[in-house]
Amino acid sequence: MPARKDIHSILVIGSGPIVIGQACEFDYSGTQAVQALKEEGYRVILVNPNPATVMTTPGMADAIYLEPLTCEYVEQVIVLEKPDAILTTMGGQTGLNLTMELHKRGILEKYHVQIIGAGIASIELAEDRRRFKEVVTSLGLESARSVTVKSVGEALSFKALVGLPLILRPSYTLGGMGGGVVRTEEEFLPAMKKALEASPVGEVLVEESLIGWKELELEVMRD
Repeated sequence: MPARKDIHSILVIGSGPIVIGQACEFDYSGTQAVQALKEEGYRVILVNPNPATVMTTPGMADAIYLEPLTCEYVEQVIVLEKPDAILTTMGGQTGLNLTMELHKRGILEKYHVQIIGAGIASIELAEDRRRFKEVVTSLGLESARSVTVKSVGEALSFKALVGLPLILRPSYTLGGMGGGVVRTEEEFLPAMKKALEASPVGEVLVEESLIGWKELELEVMRD
């Protein structure tokens, strides 16, 4: 795919501090992205408040900001640097959530910043557990019985239907944070409350457990 000529500067969002479920792989991928973009002639602005990374090495990007990954700080960088586009897929869940918030607040539209990589529709489709399941179902694929809930009461109704164990998957979280397997009645309420609190949108996919099934994982990369 040839380099786009309608954009000249790109804001890259890093993943911030290393946390469980999101670690050095994003430093590696982000570093490669910065180098590749610069090779194509783009001016690269990086925001990543983690100086202990390769991608924040002085000279790696054209401009580096060790600022918090919040809308307020990133908006200030946008005002100062005036990027044409923003690349958020190199920042893991942190970058994706930040992009969604920038979009919802109208900041990207206000300053005419395009989103490259994964667009808003793609992020929502992948992160929203209910919508993702709808896509799987529409393709004629079977999946575990599940329900998307916003309260403990809704989860209790589903538990009464399918029984235990259950898998909890909070929406818009990184590395399975806040989720897990519920095997006993005693575990259910604390785990459910924790999962709802972990999701920034207060939404959890509760599904029947397929523990014991053979699992095959396929990762695909395309240009």
